Parts: sequence; C-alpha cells; structure tokens
Amino acid sequence: MSLRELRLKRGLSQQRLASKVEGMSQGRVGDYESCRIPIENMTLGMALKLCDALKVSNPRKLLEAEKPKENTSES
Repeated sequence: MSLRELRLKRGLSQQRLASKVEGMSQGRVGDYESCRIPIENMTLGMALKLCDALKVSNPRKLLEAEKPKENTSES
C-alpha cells in the first residue's frame, strides 16, 4: 500500500498528516507521494514518526509499498 493509500485509509489530508509528524511539511508529504523525493531517502527517524502517525507497525511497509512491481510474466 502506498503512502497516499495509507494516508487516505486513515482519513488524513497531507496537511493533517504533516502536522502529526514533527519536522514534516505538507509539501514533503506530497513530494514523497508523487515520488519527487524517493521514499527510500527518508531517514529512519522520520520513517518511524510517519509510521507512528499512520499507525503502521513496520516501517518497511512504507518502502515496499513504493517500489514498482516487476513484470514477471513471460511473453
């Protein structure tokens, strides 16, 4: 599940999520959601704060959600 999907599932706007995470701005949330800033570049501390705000127990879920799925079907 992507950051945007997690945020929407929790009923939060980008601004509301940013206000729950110290050091995070609404613009930064948008940058992560649109992949202008790769979520892999997020510090562990920030990832933990974001997970706390989103009630996600494992920060790896944020990283796994943003990775593009590989096409494994053979033509």
